[in-house]
Amino acid sequence: MSDNIEKLEDYGLAKDTKPKTLFSLVGIVGAGSVGQNIARMVSSKGLDVIFLELNQEKIDQAYLELTRELDRMIERWGMTNSEKLGILSRIKGTTDYAMFEGCDIVIEAIKSSSREHSHDVRAKILKRIEQHVGRNTIIATNSSTQVITELTADLTYKDRCVSFHFLTPEADARIVEIVKGLYTSQDAYENTIKFAHLIGKKVVPVKESPGIISTRLVVPMINEACEILMEGVGKMEDIDLTMKVGFGLPLGPFEMADKIGLDKILRWCENLYDEFGDIKYKSSPLLKKLVRANQWGRRTGRGFYEYNKDGVKLKRNNFFES
Repeated sequence: MSDNIEKLEDYGLAKDTKPKTLFSLVGIVGAGSVGQNIARMVSSKGLDVIFLELNQEKIDQAYLELTRELDRMIERWGMTNSEKLGILSRIKGTTDYAMFEGCDIVIEAIKSSSREHSHDVRAKILKRIEQHVGRNTIIATNSSTQVITELTADLTYKDRCVSFHFLTPEADARIVEIVKGLYTSQDAYENTIKFAHLIGKKVVPVKESPGIISTRLVVPMINEACEILMEGVGKMEDIDLTMKVGFGLPLGPFEMADKIGLDKILRWCENLYDEFGDIKYKSSPLLKKLVRANQWGRRTGRGFYEYNKDGVKLKRNNFFES
């Protein structure tokens, strides 16, 4: 075989001397449900993925959950076993930030418990990423309620940082929201758009604002659905049915909340209420009660509804029977 044959990785954006057109290696910090979905989706497009977690136990758990999800896809949508094995072969786990050295883009996708904790932790993660990647590597956050300009205030090269938000609950959703921060260069922004197109996403460009478009629309809808339920205007199932059949949504507000995760919805509420002070973002008492009881939705088997181990909805939560 000739030594002159070009390799895809030779054209990665992290290579200072190569054309900035293709991506070959993607880094992800955090392998919870969101990080796993991003990893699976990116790998399915033929790109290599490195995800970082705190310890080997969490890495093993992420692989297990990824495998289970791919098995469900085989059962439901016809993915072949060889396709599953191909996706898994392109995903590697690590506990070492140094493994991001060759990445063309690194996406922070951690789960955090509060606004203050989220900001501090995310900012530190972005700083750690910068210490180990090339100058042209794009550094992105998947957070929708944290402002990229503020998160990257202490970075040396703020110009390559963007907010790259995959819509929850579906990493397979056809769009991503991309935010150009105050310091983001036009090159970094345009290359992020190229990456989005490479992985099959339509780009929604948004101006920098906590919650951007998707989260600011979803939070009031779920809060209002809770208010309607508490007032006794309609049953939970009928509220969901109204939005699905009447307005064509794939999930009703309660089903959507369960799929996103009630703990995440609550954090969004708190972040947006702290930022804007608008009552429409103040979290519903129903939401708080369920989160305090660790009933977070599909992930825990119980939220507004109850679910089996495969995430199939069974019935409304007994919490609402009294």
